[in-house]
Amino acid sequence: QVRLVESGGGLVQAGDSLRLSCVASGRTFSNYHMAWFRQAPGKEREFVATISRSGGNTLYADAVKGRLTISRDNAKNTLYLQMNSLKPEDTAVHYCAAYQSLLITTTPRVSHWGQGTQVTVSS
Repeated sequence: QVRLVESGGGLVQAGDSLRLSCVASGRTFSNYHMAWFRQAPGKEREFVATISRSGGNTLYADAVKGRLTISRDNAKNTLYLQMNSLKPEDTAVHYCAAYQSLLITTTPRVSHWGQGTQVTVSS
């Protein structure tokens, strides 16, 4: 089992920045590709970004390209999401996810989810 715990969410104004963190415990963190998803009120959970086991490859949703950056530190068992130029439409619960597959994908079969951290962006 992999336990994922997110932190770093909060209430910010449009244009501000936030950095989300996700600390993993249990099985070897570097064995998993990792991803961030988000779910806004009344909407389905959607893919945000993903990163390969080594950190060498990433993919992003079109809505966040150029503003959000996913990264990981395998020595610290931690996944990050740097969020810049935040917009009100980024308001959502953000979830950390782990999965295993041959390659990273924008539609992963997630095996482990975190509990989520709320990001609220006011206009």
